[in-house]
Amino acid sequence: MFEVSKRLQKLPPYLFAEIDRKKKELISEGVNIIDFGIGDPDLPTPENIIDAMKKGVENPSFHRYPIGKGTPAFRKAISDFYKKNYEVKLNPDEEILVLIGSKEGIAHLPWALLNPGDISLVPEPGYPVYHIGTILAEGTPFFMPLKAENGFLPDIEKIPGDILEKARILFLNYPNNPTAAFVDRDFLIEAIKFCKKNEIVLVYDAAYSEIYFGEKPVSFLSLPGAKDVGIEFHSLSKTYNMTGWRIGWVCGNNKIISALAKIKENIDSGTFEAIQFAGIEAITGSQESVKELRAIYKKRMNILVDGLKEAGFEIDMPKGTFYCWLKIQGSSIETASYLLEEAGIVATPGIGFGPSGEGYLRFSITLPEDKIIEGIRRMKEIWVKK
Repeated sequence: MFEVSKRLQKLPPYLFAEIDRKKKELISEGVNIIDFGIGDPDLPTPENIIDAMKKGVENPSFHRYPIGKGTPAFRKAISDFYKKNYEVKLNPDEEILVLIGSKEGIAHLPWALLNPGDISLVPEPGYPVYHIGTILAEGTPFFMPLKAENGFLPDIEKIPGDILEKARILFLNYPNNPTAAFVDRDFLIEAIKFCKKNEIVLVYDAAYSEIYFGEKPVSFLSLPGAKDVGIEFHSLSKTYNMTGWRIGWVCGNNKIISALAKIKENIDSGTFEAIQFAGIEAITGSQESVKELRAIYKKRMNILVDGLKEAGFEIDMPKGTFYCWLKIQGSSIETASYLLEEAGIVATPGIGFGPSGEGYLRFSITLPEDKIIEGIRRMKEIWVKK
């Protein structure tokens, strides 16, 4: 009988397994489930991008191995995109690497930067791949609590000295999943200084940078010294409803980009060039679909937040992302189970994102307005009973 590797054994259990089991059971019984859980856009990819993909698929030169950092044309388009949207200059040849989705790149990055026993500084609650990638690279995650009283920002000045001596990576993600928090310019400038002082790589996950309802989020790479210490991961998934397409990129410090590229060239053969061709259309074509998407999400979020307030919860309107981070009383897993069993509603328990997520539920608005309204009606009903 075989045994899995010790690194695999170190991975935490899947905390939502029981909720998934119950969800499938209820669906099989004919229950109309309303799923606020997974953050996967329900709207289709814009037609202009689909049309570009069709054209790309018909190009036989795209049928070969897409080896390398990405097509020169797509990397040039990314460089232009950053110049136009963030006033950031990027060298397409040295400072951009195309990925099979940003998650893939984030997961592989620790392999390029960590030695066994090295530490990565991981926000929690946070996207699980930050600490999972660290564990698989035989590194050690040090969790930085994100608390409401601190605006869901990590208190990097309180990280112990013995941890800083071994720290090699600092992960930051704003606009934030799961808390929907934004970050201000001053914090990021201090984080850049902190990383330079302690010789730490700052890894900025900007997957939700284009999903905002008012003021545009701060661009990390636009700040002084950012490229000296860090890189930024970006994705087409959320902005253009392309989660299933699996395409993203990382940009910034050329030495870090080169290190990750070396890992990737030994693991995968790149991103299908027809998808990169469609990616060019996504970021250089009309952006009306993005504006419409923000308007749709804002309307949905208003419906959800107003409904939760009517149900008796204290909640502020998020500035962006398609997540609502709801403070609750008691266990997040028990509350999520209660919602599922009593109302057929799926919400994500906050504890699944880290210990500081306990006492919260994450709701996604990637479902139609009528479903959100019905979900609110059901929640009001059962919470009155409760």
